[in-house]
Amino acid sequence: MTTSANGGSARVYLDWNATTPPSDEVLAAMQSAAKDAWGNPASVHGDGRRARARIEAAREATAALVGADARDVVLTSGGTEANNLALRSAFPEGSKGRLLTSRLEHPSIVRLAEALAAEGRAEVVWLRVLASGHVDVDDVRAALAIGPARLVAVQAVNHETGAVQPLEAIAALLPPETDLHVDAVQALGKVRFPAKVATTMSVAAHKMRGPKGIGALVTRPCAKLVPLLFGGAQERGLRPGTVDPVGAAGLEAAANSARASGPVRYAGVAALRDELEGALVREGGQVNGSGERAPHVLNVSFSTWRGPELVAALDLEGVSVSSGSACSAGTAEPSPVIEAMLGRERARAAIRLSLGDATTAAEVARVIAIMRRVLARAA
Repeated sequence: MTTSANGGSARVYLDWNATTPPSDEVLAAMQSAAKDAWGNPASVHGDGRRARARIEAAREATAALVGADARDVVLTSGGTEANNLALRSAFPEGSKGRLLTSRLEHPSIVRLAEALAAEGRAEVVWLRVLASGHVDVDDVRAALAIGPARLVAVQAVNHETGAVQPLEAIAALLPPETDLHVDAVQALGKVRFPAKVATTMSVAAHKMRGPKGIGALVTRPCAKLVPLLFGGAQERGLRPGTVDPVGAAGLEAAANSARASGPVRYAGVAALRDELEGALVREGGQVNGSGERAPHVLNVSFSTWRGPELVAALDLEGVSVSSGSACSAGTAEPSPVIEAMLGRERARAAIRLSLGDATTAAEVARVIAIMRRVLARAA
């Protein structure tokens, strides 16, 4: 997608895994809601009921997207809050159990797992990571053989490499007493995956061309959740605070679009990603990740560059990419995901280029030409 900043020359945006530009349908839905559904959805009068209708429509659309019942959808501020709600509910205060997860996960899982361990609520087992960017299923089996686990947390698609995690294989190993939390933020609207295996699942609107600030935690029926916040009775008391009907309208439109044609649209991006990947490999790039990957993500390291420096150089040329998770931006540390896969030096040099369903062949050709020019400076 080409953008224009401050009236200047057009830029090429290849950071869709950080956030996606809201679609025209989403913007139209939000504008409509801002005009006629601005009321408080907790109010019983007509203005409140119009706002409430937007909230429930978003809940229904999210449920339909993942094949769940709307009654099992708790609206949140996004994926990070959903992940926190799921894991803290699995390990409430005063409890203790085993949590199986890996260093591949989003910071909202990794940092929370570390916090639960420090609080004495969870014994965290860090699963082995393969160089391909996938969780080692054999290590899951070995960890379960040692003793029971209360929860396994595995993302559907990795946010940095696009690795599609083996959810079905992992789910098949779990006994009835072990729940599976799936961070599906980077998968929804992009790839088809076995959503039914999840006990709890995180959703974020802004990763599927919706607005920021709204998402959901989807659960199996009768799942027991423990609120992170206390206040009103919104979201059955699990997420108190006034829900934004304008954001909900955007979530509804994004979820409907993702359900209707998202994976098909993204499948069409694969050829562009492969063209870009091939060109960067010919320029000396080392691809980080292999095996089954989402069709739009490329993570690559160049031995002559540090990742943040290459990101900055490309930014000056009008290309937006990243050197890790957007939630870790601004830190001096290399990507923990790539480090877990391939070591610290490879991680220091890594950049992520993530395409979207609006990325064009002309933009990819332009980025290839710019990359060649920038990379030549370090030759």
